[in-house]
This record gives sequence, C-alpha cells and structure tokens, in this order.
Amino acid sequence: MSWEIVIGLEVHTQLTTKTKLFSGTSTLYGQPPNTQAGIFDIALPGVLPLLNDAVIDKAIRLAIATNANVERRTIFERKHYFYPDLPKGYQTSQLDAPIVYDGHLMIETENGPKKIRINRAHLEEDAGSSRHGEVPGMTGIDLNRAGTPLLEIVTEPDISSAEEAISYLRQLHQIVTWLDISDGNMQEGSFRCDANVSVRRPGGPLGTRTELKNINSFRFIEQAINYEVARQIKILESGGSIVQETRLYDPDKNETRSMRAKEEANDYRYFHDPDLLPIIISEERIEAVKANFPLMPEALKSVLMDKYDLSDYDAGIIVQSRAMSNYFLALLAFDVDAKSAANWLLGDVSAYLNEQDITIDALPVTAEQLAGLLTRIADKTISNSIAKKVFTLMIERQATADAIIEAEGLKQVTDTGAIEAWVDEVIAKNPKQVEQFKSGQTKILGFFVGQVMKLSQGKADPAAINALISEKLS
Repeated sequence: MSWEIVIGLEVHTQLTTKTKLFSGTSTLYGQPPNTQAGIFDIALPGVLPLLNDAVIDKAIRLAIATNANVERRTIFERKHYFYPDLPKGYQTSQLDAPIVYDGHLMIETENGPKKIRINRAHLEEDAGSSRHGEVPGMTGIDLNRAGTPLLEIVTEPDISSAEEAISYLRQLHQIVTWLDISDGNMQEGSFRCDANVSVRRPGGPLGTRTELKNINSFRFIEQAINYEVARQIKILESGGSIVQETRLYDPDKNETRSMRAKEEANDYRYFHDPDLLPIIISEERIEAVKANFPLMPEALKSVLMDKYDLSDYDAGIIVQSRAMSNYFLALLAFDVDAKSAANWLLGDVSAYLNEQDITIDALPVTAEQLAGLLTRIADKTISNSIAKKVFTLMIERQATADAIIEAEGLKQVTDTGAIEAWVDEVIAKNPKQVEQFKSGQTKILGFFVGQVMKLSQGKADPAAINALISEKLS
C-alpha cells in the first residue's frame, strides 16, 4: 500500500539590516566572538528594546511578492525557553498577530502548477550560537548573532515531496534576494530551513510529524527529507509509531538523529512583550513600498525575451540573480547588442565568476567597461578570439578595452592584401588538406581558418578569411 508525504516548511530569513532588531549593534558577519553583542543583546538589567524600523518595509515587500496580507496592527510576544545562547531567557517573536499572513507561491511540479500556501511570516530576533570543540571538552557561547532580525516564513503542509520543497525554497530564495530582504547566504546561515515531515495513508488523518532543524543547503534539505520519509515509512510498516521530536540531519552519514522532544506553543509560555508597543502599519506606508517595487524575475524575463529576443534559457539564467540582471540592463544602456551581451555574460564572465567563486558584484570589470569591449567586437576592431584575451587583461590591469588594444597592438587586420598573403601561405603548406577539401570534405575549412588565425596571431578578420579560402579552394 502506498504512502502520502506531507511537508511544511519554516524558513528563517536573516534581514539585510546593518543593525539588530532591537538594538543599534552591528550585524556584520564573521567578527570575533562576542564583539558585536551590545548591552541589550547580553540582557543587562533595565535595558529596553528599540525597534529597527527598516524591518517593517522588508516584511511588506515580502507580503507583496508572496500574494500575502499585511497585518495593520502587529505585536510582539516573548517566547520563553532556556538555552545557554539565549541570555534573556526568552526570544522576542510574534504569535497572535504576525506581520505577514495568508500568502502563497505557485511552483511547477510534474503534474503542473501547484499552490503552496504561506500561513505567516513573523519577525523575531535570532539567538546566539554555541561553539563546540574549540577548547577541548568545553562549549563556548558567541552572542554576536543574538538579536539579529529574522523573518520566519511558514507554509501550510501543502508540500508532497522533497522535490516540491526544493522548488518552493528556490523560488522563495530568489524572491528574498531579488528584493534585498535577505542576502540569502546559506553558508552564513542567512537562509536556513526547518522541515516538518510526516507520512500517512492516502486520504487518512495526518501522521505524527518530526521537525528537521536548521538545514542550510538545498541539497542537504532534499537528502534529509528523503531520508526521514524512508525512516518513518519503515517504522510504520514494521508496526511501530513515530515520536514527535526535533531531529538533526548529519550530511556525512546522510541520516537524521533525535535532538529533543518537539515542543508545542504552550510549552513556550508566550505573552505579549510589555516593553514593546503595538506597531500600526498605515495604508500609505504599504502604498509607498508598492510604488518602489521592482519588476519581479518572471516579468523581467518576459521583457528580455519579447523586447530583446533572448532565448527562454538565457533570459531565465539572467533573472536568477538581481545583481546579474542589473548588470545586464546596465550593459544595454550603452547600446550594445543584447544577444552578444547575454553570450558574454553567460559565457566568459560567468566562467570567471565561477572560477573565482564570486558574484557579479565583485567583478573587476564594470558594465561600462564590458560594453566598451563589446563595441570593439561589433565594429571589428578586434575579433572574438582576441576579445577573450582583452577581457583577461582588463581584469588583471583594471583597464579599458581601448587602452589594452592600443598597448598590446591587438587591432584586427582587415586589409585583404595581408589576409590573402596568409591564406596563400597556409594553402601552400597544406596540399593534403587542399585535396581533402576538393574531394568534398568541406568541414576541413575550419582547419584552414584556424591555421590562418594562428599565422596572424588572431588578428585577421575571420569573415574575410572564410571568404578568401572558400574562393581559392573552389
């Protein structure tokens, strides 16, 4: 008999603010332990919270992008639990009136589009972190992260497979990074996922769920869900029962293991935070956010395909990242050919970014400089092959294409007399290949073009080479 998989996701998204949710302490990542823990973050007595107003607009942006509602009167509660990295003894969060509610995203599945409902997205502060093993036999507490603003985005249990979970998460990740809600850096914990997983017989009551905690890789999330589904089915088919608990995923062993019993909301003894007044969000504020809302990826993709005749694949790759799409649009502002710009962006530029493991924001070549290179290809000052060399030198020297072409003497030779001399020399040196061409092996034309390009050190115009070789060999 078959089983039905039921999954709900909780995504903790760290917001791109420079300071924490209720204090002016910096949120800069990677600093020495406890150097970014202010007097509020370490819970000194009598210190009061002051809300970081920037988080409100980020939450509104998420609501717009996820077809959700904005709570006009939202409040904060204290969520009580004991853990060494929670110095206040409670986490400031939202329970009764989350700032965002009743949204959805549409994902593509093998059976067509599917709606994934978003129950809520609420603001809360992050806890600190426990650092194990740096001193043998001891655990250190780092409170740098304590108080960092998060939006916890919670779905309904509408997801039926690990593949659907990843489809939803990738779309959500694209949204939060596109809108500058979060940098989405999974390695740094800016986008991490808890998955609530259960199985049931088709049409039966919901099964007992387990929570897979704090997974920060799409691949690991998929593996963890698949392992947990298989584990639960094996237990149930053996006559056992599932324990409601929180489990950790070990990617090295590809298995989940028990962490603690799963708490319910009443275990946390929520109550309204007496130090924080309700937040009233006006219609004018929501409209102001809408007025500055950017074109979303799918809409921009349609523009790139319709207006600039890009392929579905090329346009799709460009809009995967807001930074990449901004760079591409900046290139077009310099009146370069859109297809050539896309080819370079997805070819040599992306290859360099992957090799250096950086994003396009860190590319040493500005859009204006790359546009200058594309212009010199278009006006036949240099060939495509020489352009690759120029691009490398632009990165190394932080110089313009024109400066490098001039300094290196890389201008393309278009003089037909010079090109004809090179063609004649190559034909004379390769009689065997000439006979092969004349016997019908026309694909060997590429050999001759390559030899002429080599002889000219890449400076000859490839179009002129092709024309002359074809003429002479025919």
